[in-house]
Amino acid sequence: MLEGIQSPAQATYWLVSGQTLFLVIHLLGLACFAYIVARRLTPLFRAQSDFRFDRPFTRLGKVLKFWLGQWRHPRYRAAGIMHILIFAGFILLATRAFSLVLGIADRVALPEGIGHLYDIIKDYATTIVFVCMVIAAGRRLVFKPARYAVPARYGKAHTADAIFLLALIALLMVGDSLFAASKAAFQTRLGQPVDFLAVLSLPWMLKNVLLSASLPTLQHLHLGGFLAHDLTFFFLLCYRPFGIQFHVETSLFTVFFAKLDRGTLKPVRWDVSDEHLDQVKSFGVKTFEDFTWKHMLDFYSCADCGRCSDNCPANAVGRPLSPRFITIKARDYAFQHYPMLGKAGNGKALIGNLYTEDEIWSCTTCGACEEECPLLVEYIDKIVDLRRGMVDDGNVPQSLQKPLKALESRGNPYGKMEKKKVDWTRDREFQQTCDVKILDGKNGADTLYFVDSITSYDDRMQAIGRATARILDHVGTSFGILGAAEKDSGHDVRRFGEETLFMALRDHNVNAIKDCGVKRIVTADPHAYNALKHDYKDVPPVEHISQAIAREVKAGKIKFNPVENGNVYTYHDPCYLGRHNQVYDDPRDVLDAIPGLKRVEMTRSRDRSFCCGGGGLMLFYEPKEDQRIGVKRVQMAAEAGANVIVTACPFCMVNIEDAIKVAGLEGKMTAIDLAELVDQQIAREPQAVVEGHGFSRAVRARQDSGL
Repeated sequence: MLEGIQSPAQATYWLVSGQTLFLVIHLLGLACFAYIVARRLTPLFRAQSDFRFDRPFTRLGKVLKFWLGQWRHPRYRAAGIMHILIFAGFILLATRAFSLVLGIADRVALPEGIGHLYDIIKDYATTIVFVCMVIAAGRRLVFKPARYAVPARYGKAHTADAIFLLALIALLMVGDSLFAASKAAFQTRLGQPVDFLAVLSLPWMLKNVLLSASLPTLQHLHLGGFLAHDLTFFFLLCYRPFGIQFHVETSLFTVFFAKLDRGTLKPVRWDVSDEHLDQVKSFGVKTFEDFTWKHMLDFYSCADCGRCSDNCPANAVGRPLSPRFITIKARDYAFQHYPMLGKAGNGKALIGNLYTEDEIWSCTTCGACEEECPLLVEYIDKIVDLRRGMVDDGNVPQSLQKPLKALESRGNPYGKMEKKKVDWTRDREFQQTCDVKILDGKNGADTLYFVDSITSYDDRMQAIGRATARILDHVGTSFGILGAAEKDSGHDVRRFGEETLFMALRDHNVNAIKDCGVKRIVTADPHAYNALKHDYKDVPPVEHISQAIAREVKAGKIKFNPVENGNVYTYHDPCYLGRHNQVYDDPRDVLDAIPGLKRVEMTRSRDRSFCCGGGGLMLFYEPKEDQRIGVKRVQMAAEAGANVIVTACPFCMVNIEDAIKVAGLEGKMTAIDLAELVDQQIAREPQAVVEGHGFSRAVRARQDSGL
């Protein structure tokens, strides 16, 4: 007659004592895991440097928010909640797992009261994780969210790998539950004090099923449950670095070393200053080893959830780009060329082998992928580095060669003469209401209005320049422009991989800004705003015109006439004003301050705004796509019930106005810049209204049309 159930440490397995067997399993499992991780880290040691050790407390805060707090997961509610439950379960069960690794014990060594509470939590955590595994398998095999799909051009889906991993985790939960349930059933059969099992938990249910089993059977199940749990734990630990669940080990470090500053771009080389770039033999990423160690870590940390591609505008319209597979293909490459046994393969050119040219040029750098990733995986820096490599090899799309040459020779992508930079100020009606100074050393001002190329040279966008100038004049700002001394900000030149050209444009503008002696900079172009704020050094503080307007509205310096046209307005967030610089509220506060203006939000707004597709040099690029990104955005506005799209970016204006025509919505929908709308609705003194009307012909024509 058995007096009590035998523990795994006391048992004998195949003539080997449990103590010895499990010690061997633990040591062998840890040794294998250490070897596998060391091999996986090999390419990181061959990678380029990356400075990621600054501001440790800020980085720790990101870990607490995005890794431990799972901050972004609920953005996809069902999947997010399920992931949070799984993650929380793993955190709670980690204590038990470590107790197994460090020794062999039936339960975690904790004070009685705390230990009892932990057992209850552990039982429910085990149950929840098991149920989540079943649901997750159902999502992979039956329900199949669209973002899990793998287009044929990207190879085969990792469904089998995902299901196998889910099965291993489920087996881990079953083994642990069976271990506890068989002991409780054994104790019940003998009338002994029974270890508490949480009601309706998986261990509790298994215990009730096993009550009719014989004592020898329960003993075998008890020992077998422990062995199954132990073997599964270490097998899973060693298997994860071979598949999509490697992020379980690497995500903590990926989040800790994530980029801290939005809108910034990594330098060509972290270990080479701008002054010494001429000594660098090769720019950008051409082979896998040209990536930085952090970017390789990103490849390992991708959870293959598809959120990035689900929010990518390029992917949405059929361009040959899916951010998800930028990462997945690189991870598969690392696994293939840095095997567990043998030497690493020779580095191949990435473009033409791993990635296509169109794939890399299709990115608008809107940042939607990075905003959505729950593990803070970075994409823009990688894509820009790949472009740098192509540009360095002279591999530039035909449609971009002309604007890039024009930028080099004339300082603007249109190739127009520098002296025409101020033509937008020579409109006769505008000159009657506003005098714009040219800061050439003779004239001084406190504020520089940095106009940038598109507003200076595009006939339609010049109206935004005039509206911006009139607003600054209305609130009494002492401002001027650089005129012919201003070159393109170079923002998109840099993001298209032409680093040396960007540096030439930047250095010229920095010197011109310093020479004019201004105290602050205002611009109506989010791309120029981002460049001046993040890419330039030693220049005065910069703000977007929407921020300046919002401040003056709150101060009472700007008051509005009511809108009486009955239109419904919606605000389109420019990517480099919103996602990259977090300016969401100021434009909306301005719109909401205009009496009678009815505003609605599009489904994709604020940090989930959908790119217009026309940012910067993308206006010159001719991508392969099934539908124009701008058309898709205009359709979103129509679905929201709006007939006027307000934006705060000249690039967005160009693309949205063109998209309205392509979508066949002319006469039904129109677009207007925030500065134009404000200029149109400002309550001016009667004399000013009589003499100049206070707005451009383009804006008045729009008002007369009733839109």
